This record gives sequence, structure tokens and C-alpha cells, in this order.
Amino acid sequence: MRAYAVDVPGPIATHPLVELERPLPEPGPGEVRVQVEACGVCRTDLHLAEGDLEPRRSRVVPGHEVVGVVDALGAGAGRFSLGQRVGVAWLGATCGRCHFCVAGRENLCVAPSFTGWDRDGGYSEFTLVDERFAYPIPAGLSPVAAAPLLCAGIIGYRALLRAELPPGGRLGIYGFGASAHLCAQLAIAQGARVHVLTRGAAARALALELGAASAGAADAMAPEPLDAAILFAPVGTLVPVALSALGRGGTLCIAGIHLSDVPPLNYAEHLFYEKSVRSVTANTRQDGLVFLELAARLGLRATTHAYRLAEATDALRDLSEGRFAGAAVLVADESLLAAGKGAPAPS
Repeated sequence: MRAYAVDVPGPIATHPLVELERPLPEPGPGEVRVQVEACGVCRTDLHLAEGDLEPRRSRVVPGHEVVGVVDALGAGAGRFSLGQRVGVAWLGATCGRCHFCVAGRENLCVAPSFTGWDRDGGYSEFTLVDERFAYPIPAGLSPVAAAPLLCAGIIGYRALLRAELPPGGRLGIYGFGASAHLCAQLAIAQGARVHVLTRGAAARALALELGAASAGAADAMAPEPLDAAILFAPVGTLVPVALSALGRGGTLCIAGIHLSDVPPLNYAEHLFYEKSVRSVTANTRQDGLVFLELAARLGLRATTHAYRLAEATDALRDLSEGRFAGAAVLVADESLLAAGKGAPAPS
């Protein structure tokens, strides 16, 4: 089978991904093998390829927004049937024994395993998943439409929870990529007034199209005091900008796995009046199940741009350069290319 793995991490221009031919993996006990139909391209994949996130092992296959059909069952696996469409997300396994797992906070497990970092992910024609950590895909969603929901969507949902936005509140979203544009839809559907602050003109246009109350430059001041803000852009210099925009008692939630250095904060300007700063670490399986149900019920839709599996480097490069609004999705089956709203970007 074809797979694309991180060889020597470095700037995407140095082509850190290499094409490999690997044997078809055999599922172990409790695992299922998934024939990949589509795999979302997450900024975490870019951090892994470029070395901001250190690879856990040599030549790991990225990709943790995987949609495909169950192709083989390991011993004892019975949650899904052959041919059933499932999703594979970032959280690949937990210990189940530490006090975080026991308390229902498995996203903070002390010995977790992550898809596309510890375990080979979806930049491949086939992948394996512990069936306990796979998700049934809601009916009516194409593989391309469903893929970004499995990380971008779930993390955006958890970030919104962590931000503690009051009902009908004013939310600032900094950065407007795959996760942010799904989070914005969810917040708007739940009655929030959303202000988007991001660098790209195309992203600002998409934000307004999706119902944002305003869309401005990333470092601009929000047009009104915010009850909550979520930072999706991995840019530490935006932390004081977002904190300055918060009203009294507001919360800033930082949603990424990587963030550049945060400059010094002024207590009176940035933190006084009980402002809070929080981060997001992965998600629980319950987060995923609840969000996928919400996405189906509320009609959340990712704006997608489909690439062939062989164009994984192009997709990461375009993500790095902000060449599309929404989410990039790799497709192993080229008949699915038309399911992406945007055509593949030129190489």
C-alpha cells in the first residue's frame, strides 16, 4: 500500500514527506483495518512535518482526520461491521487507569497514544485503529465532508466549551482555518455574536458568508468587548491582543497544540478584572460523539478543498501559506475529488 511518512522534519519546501510502499497492516486484537477514503489535513500535521512537533518515531505516517470503511477485523473486534464507514481521530488510545481517565478526563491521560504521531495515520491507503477509539460517521455525510469534523470540528467544540461563552454572548475568533470555521458555525447556531480576526482576505470573506457579525485583521481590535475569545492561530503575539479585547470576566482559550512565544503581559491591561487564559488538550471520546451528533443535527458543513493523496506535500504547503479558506482534505479515491468545494491547488 502507498503511504506518505515524515522522513526528516524541516520546512515544507524541503519536502519532509516521502512516499513509501508498505505491506498491508494486519489488525491486532480489538483493532479494525480501515481502507482510507479521505483524510483531513490538520495544522498539527504541518507542525509534525516541519519539526515544531517532534516525531515520536521514525517515518510516522501523519493524518488524524480519517474517514474510511472497515476492511478487516482483528480478534475480538465486533463494534463495527465490514464495510461500515468510520472515523479515526487524534486520540488513539489511553491507559484507562490513571486518575484522569478514571475521572472521565481521558484527554489528560498520562500515557496516551495519538493517531498520526504515535500510530500511523491517514496519509495512507489503509490504517489501523483500536475500535474503541473509532467513531461511526453520521449518515448523509460524504467522506470529504466528514473528515475535518474529526479533529478541526471536535477541537473547535472543546475550545468553545473551555471558553465558557455565555448564552447569546460575544465571541472573538482569532485565525480562521479548518477548526475555526466549524467552531464559528456552531457558536452562531447556538445564538452567539461572532467576530472573526484573521490575516487572510479569503478567510474573512468566508467568515462573513457563514454569518459572522464582523471580520477584520488578526491584530485589529474587536468592534465590541468580548465575553470570550478563542485563539486558533499558532501566533503567541496575538495573546495580548485577544486579552485586551476581552471584557470583564472574559476567557481566552488557546486551541492549538503549538504556539509561538507569548510576549510579556501587562497585568492591569491584560489580566485584571478576572480575565482567564485556558488551553485545550486533545479531546475525550465523549466530546467527539457529542460534537458529531451536533454537527449532523445543526447541519454544520466544512468548506473543503480536495487534494489527491499524492499531493500531501502540496496541501501542507498551501496550508502553511494560507492559500485556501476552510479545510484541505486528501482523497485516496480520486472519484471523491469533486466532493471538495475547491479544486486542488496548483502544484
